[in-house]
Amino acid sequence: MEFTSVPGVGEKTAETLADLDGAEEALRRGDVATLARAPGLTEGRAAAIARGAIRKRHDDPGGWLATDRAREVYEDALGLIQDRAVTDYAAKRLRTLYPSATESRIEEVREWAADAVERDPDEAVLDALADVEQVSDPRGLRVRERALATADAERYAEAKDAFPELSVEVVEDARGLSELARSYTTVVALDEEFAGVDVDGDVRVITDPEDHPEEVVPERLLAFFAENREVLLAALSVHEAAGIDPALDPKALRDALSRLDDDGTIRGDEELQRLTDAVDDLDAAVSTAESVANDHLRDAIREQDVTIEGTDFLSLVEQGARVDSLLSRELADEYDAAIRRAREHFADSLGLTDAEAEFTERVFAGDPTFPTEHNEEPLNRLRTELKAARDRRAAALKSSLAEDLAVLRDPAQDLVADALELDVELAVARFARDFDCVVADLDAEGSGFDVEGGRSPLLDVSVEEVEPVDYAVSGVTLLSGVNSGGKTSTLDLVALVVTLAHMGLPVPAASARVGRVSELHYYAKSQGTLDAGAFESTLRDFGDLVSGAAGRLVLVDELESITEPGASAKIIAGILEALDDQGATAVFVSHLARQIREAAAVDVAVDGIEAVGLDDGELVVNRSPRKDHLARSTPELIVEKLAGEAADPEFYEGLLEKF
Repeated sequence: MEFTSVPGVGEKTAETLADLDGAEEALRRGDVATLARAPGLTEGRAAAIARGAIRKRHDDPGGWLATDRAREVYEDALGLIQDRAVTDYAAKRLRTLYPSATESRIEEVREWAADAVERDPDEAVLDALADVEQVSDPRGLRVRERALATADAERYAEAKDAFPELSVEVVEDARGLSELARSYTTVVALDEEFAGVDVDGDVRVITDPEDHPEEVVPERLLAFFAENREVLLAALSVHEAAGIDPALDPKALRDALSRLDDDGTIRGDEELQRLTDAVDDLDAAVSTAESVANDHLRDAIREQDVTIEGTDFLSLVEQGARVDSLLSRELADEYDAAIRRAREHFADSLGLTDAEAEFTERVFAGDPTFPTEHNEEPLNRLRTELKAARDRRAAALKSSLAEDLAVLRDPAQDLVADALELDVELAVARFARDFDCVVADLDAEGSGFDVEGGRSPLLDVSVEEVEPVDYAVSGVTLLSGVNSGGKTSTLDLVALVVTLAHMGLPVPAASARVGRVSELHYYAKSQGTLDAGAFESTLRDFGDLVSGAAGRLVLVDELESITEPGASAKIIAGILEALDDQGATAVFVSHLARQIREAAAVDVAVDGIEAVGLDDGELVVNRSPRKDHLARSTPELIVEKLAGEAADPEFYEGLLEKF
């Protein structure tokens, strides 16, 4: 696959994707989690690339959201769904959902959404999702006790790139390999020529290390599972709470993680712990053993009956007098006992094996002295032996655990990815439930709409407080009504329903039929009369709009505010005529419906949001537009109210006749 053919992917990003396992499949499925594993790709960037790949796959030219207000409605709709996502990943993944005119894309999402809305957003699942995030690869890992060796310069460069955690050395022959083995606990030779070479030390030959990373650097795999332990366990909890089969054996994962410490080291092995403690406690143990021997000798000297009084003898000894001959002659047995106690304490405190304990014979040996001191050279030899045994044991355990974890690596990533994708589906399910959504019927003919029981979630009230709206339009229509009667809210509802339907998602209505719309043009209410330049620019926009407008849905909120009312009515009439000629569907909110209809050369439908009266000065409104009805204005209602209340209504009745 040519990654640069994906919209928004340049050469550098294409190279990054080429090095990512499963990149093509991830692009096909819109799998943001996998794409975001590529170095340098954030989740947001991965979502944009996934969206571009989706457009390419469906031959979708984009541009469905044709105006700023249309894009705002989309962002508001998307935000409502994103608010119901638990994870950051799901919120970004939802951005791969976008409105489209392409049938294959809409149907693809509709099939996915049909399954998504059946998901049960159980609180236990949502709680478990709170601890799920994308898995991360460990960074800065360095293994110092192991090295790679090769005689080939090209192989050296490849190994440096493939295994940054290890030192890579160039050796010319077996002698060089042997020298290297003295500096490292383990050396992995990469060349076939070293097979069968007999050298001291732990030297292994692995000619295809890239295919066996768990053998060459098991710490990489262990660090991955250690770093992602909580995420993996949380993802497992999500599957269990949701009753979904995970991509791996839960018991195998939990057992493997129980053998792994948070820093990637092995835990639970008594022998490794013994060796680790012995290395760590070696200096303290030898110091304590010296004290044991010296305490024994002090007691023996005080009690010894010799020519020199014991206390005087002790004083001389502590002043540095030569005592080897005295100890040898007078306290030989006591000195041997003291040394024996030191050796026993040293071996017991470190838990040394019989073979390791043999070093104590040399650590505590030599001519009798007081105070007794250990021999440093054999102690260092013991230290080296213990470290080597510890490292060998750790390496063997790491390799064994890494072998078990290797088969879980990809399924573990799938486990987390599946949990994150479940959150995406649950966000859609929660949106559909919160706003009583249904799947809209898509009509391939025309760009009209028919919404029944629509409740806009964009209003600043709870959905239960929203009065349901029924509204259907085919062709060009003027929407009239009193101020604050809900005309703009009706346009927002229509825009929202049409946008969600073209995203392939459920819509907030009791039922809805939506025609296939090629582009959504939604123009918000202008803030005051425009100057000449802005007015000219606005007319140019509408000039472009009416050129080839078939299949477009046009929603316009009070365009008359751009200039004088008389001129506005004529301009709007002309725009509606052009849209009617193109067979577009359009709803223009206007207080000049009567004037526009009179100025238009075509039959323009007029619907009205009717105010049925005033209650303590507050409008009582039927929010569903009434078909073929020019709604009365607020001033007309007030005049009518005054006419009914006045003792002499003649003046008010005269005003009413003017409406």
